[in-house]
Amino acid sequence: MANELLDKAISDLERAVEAVRTAAEYVPEAAGAAAHGVSGGAIDPFVFRLAIFVLSIFVGYYVVWSVTPALHTPLMAVTNAISSVIVVGALLAVGISLSGVATGFGFVALVLASVNIFGGFLVTQRMLAMYKKKDK
Repeated sequence: MANELLDKAISDLERAVEAVRTAAEYVPEAAGAAAHGVSGGAIDPFVFRLAIFVLSIFVGYYVVWSVTPALHTPLMAVTNAISSVIVVGALLAVGISLSGVATGFGFVALVLASVNIFGGFLVTQRMLAMYKKKDK
C-alpha cells in the first residue's frame, strides 16, 4: 500500500517536472513572438525582452530605495522566502537538467541564493538587535 502511494507520488512528480520543463521552454519564446506579431514585425523579440529587463531594473531601484527603515526587517524576511524558492528551483535545475550548462547555472544560482539567504538572516538579526534594550 505504501509502495503504491510512493510510486504514484513519484509518477505525479515526474509529470509535473515535465510540465514545468515544457512551460519553461516555450513561454519566453511565446512572449517575444507575441510582441513581434502584434507590432507587425517591428519589434525584435530580443529587444522586447531587453526592454522588460531594463524596466524591471528601474522599478526595482525605486521600490527598494523608497522603503522606510521600519519596513526593512519584514521585507528582508520576505526576500529570504523568495530566495528559498529560488533555491528549490536551482536544486531542480541541478538535479534534472538535460545539459551541463543548465547544471552549471543551477549550481551558481544555488550558491548565490544561499549566500543571499544567510546574509539576509544576519542582517535581520543585526537589525532586531538594534531594537533590544541595552543592559546597563
